[in-house]
Amino acid sequence: MDELNKEIDYRSSGVNISAGEAAVKAIKDKVRRTYNSNVLSELGSFGGLYRLDKAAWQEPVLVSSTDGVGTKLRVAIMAKEYSSIGQDLVNHCVNDILVQGAIPQFFLDYIGVGILNPPQIEQIIDGLIIACQENSCALIGGEMAEMPGIYQRGDFDLAGTIVGLVERQELLPRPALTAGDLLVALPSSGLHTNGYSLVRKIVFEHLHLELDHYVEECREELGSLLLKVHRSYLSVLKPWLTNPSLHGLAHITGGGIGGNLSRILPEGVGAIIRLQRHDTPPFFHWLQQAGHVSDPVMRETLNLGVGMICAISPESLSEFLATPGAWLLGELCDRDKTAGKVEFAL
Repeated sequence: MDELNKEIDYRSSGVNISAGEAAVKAIKDKVRRTYNSNVLSELGSFGGLYRLDKAAWQEPVLVSSTDGVGTKLRVAIMAKEYSSIGQDLVNHCVNDILVQGAIPQFFLDYIGVGILNPPQIEQIIDGLIIACQENSCALIGGEMAEMPGIYQRGDFDLAGTIVGLVERQELLPRPALTAGDLLVALPSSGLHTNGYSLVRKIVFEHLHLELDHYVEECREELGSLLLKVHRSYLSVLKPWLTNPSLHGLAHITGGGIGGNLSRILPEGVGAIIRLQRHDTPPFFHWLQQAGHVSDPVMRETLNLGVGMICAISPESLSEFLATPGAWLLGELCDRDKTAGKVEFAL
């Protein structure tokens, strides 16, 4: 009966308001480092305010995207490495709007936790801040939700929304995208943020490995290989965004090369991909062999070392190949010349 008469408050229900306030206080000054003159609000406002500099644009188009980092979160939790996952999120979102020609303006995050841990939150936000600064993107707000019963102790979820701008006449893909264009690949830094459910099954359930396992073929520990930060292509591609020789971009995420390249192909146009074994980093080969994964599954699940594909006019090839790490991956052709929308030439 005494239990029935006990006073119940929010904290005894699993929500610590003081911890939430401490987490916000710890990050507030850091977040300001991402601000520019267009940010008109402070962290903690009901909404983030961002001014559109009309003088800098003729016919601006807003481009937005929301994404997460999938089950790479589980690896970060296992490793207790939270900063890199924040960078992954921002860079992934930057690339998703970059393929439409947009330059990032501001970012908002969502962090959902079972039990609020201010040091953990601070590390996640540190990662967001690093990537926002690298991409000249203001972190103007977000949501930090403590939800016992939804998330387990130690677990968290992470998602973000980005908004960018592009001149309407510079939107990608361009109408010039057509058969005869060449496809240039830019290398990924690793797995990026896709395919981790398959990868975790291979390394943790099938092989029963620990994060400190040394992968001889890669001369690196497994944890380091799994947590390499998703690369942002903004700095490399920004000079090309207004160049008419660049006809389209495809960010290689879930669905692999075929699934993502097909999203930008116009009706009647197919693609031939000539991916050589030496183009794919050793870690992908190691995963395929260790997990007995078929070629089709590898192609539709992982990026295979290709982070971004650029469709360009043939006359600009030599100039584009001067981009560090770039290589010729294939070409666009008439759709009736390919077995599928995207065909891998063996």
